Amino acid sequence: MGTTVLGELRGAQKSAKGVSLYSRYVNRPAGRLLAAGAYRVGLTPNQVTLVSAAFTFGGIAAVALVRPSWPLAVLVYAALVVGFAFDSADGQLARLTGKGGPAGEWLDHVVDCAKMVALHAAVLIAFYRFFDLPGAGWLLLPLGFQFAAVLTFCAGLLTEQLKRGRAAAGAPAAPPSRLRAVALLPVDYGVFCLVFLTLGAPQVFRAAYAVLAVVHTLFLVAFLAKWFRELSALPRIPA
Repeated sequence: MGTTVLGELRGAQKSAKGVSLYSRYVNRPAGRLLAAGAYRVGLTPNQVTLVSAAFTFGGIAAVALVRPSWPLAVLVYAALVVGFAFDSADGQLARLTGKGGPAGEWLDHVVDCAKMVALHAAVLIAFYRFFDLPGAGWLLLPLGFQFAAVLTFCAGLLTEQLKRGRAAAGAPAAPPSRLRAVALLPVDYGVFCLVFLTLGAPQVFRAAYAVLAVVHTLFLVAFLAKWFRELSALPRIPA
């Protein structure tokens, strides 16, 4: 039964286009195993989404409430990564069982947006409570990172919705690009989670977090220009 379910899940994968190598070769396969396990114990896709939220927000709460240390770093990383894998599992389970729907998709996106807001807010709290910062200006960094992350998520989601049904009918889909999959690694959530493994060395964490904040901001600018160009090329809806 397990082999059959895994085989069906492999055949029910979303397109790899626009997906980084981490999501393609690490997170989705891990999510596939979790989806198979969830199927066997009778969980629904929405229940899997809530399990994902429990792991994720548990890790986020630890960032804000517990003084940084190496044990905390491992705990937070594990919680965030497992939560991310369950985030992949809920969609895979929905496609396997045919029990997905607008409510489930809504719940998934709400949890995704909430974790982005909460994770950077937790870093801000940790900076204020536990870090020996060179200056108060560092407290603005999580706010800027949060802005870039949420805007990227919302703009990307809106772009996807606007493009549905507007692309030329029957147009062949471009094959996934390996180069693009590599280029997207710096802004993959799974790669971002790796930064929390450095919580045991606060100065290293602060530097790594700052570098990723700059990278995400640069990608945001590139994404916005790309999405606007793509939407401008789509046919207009008749008045």
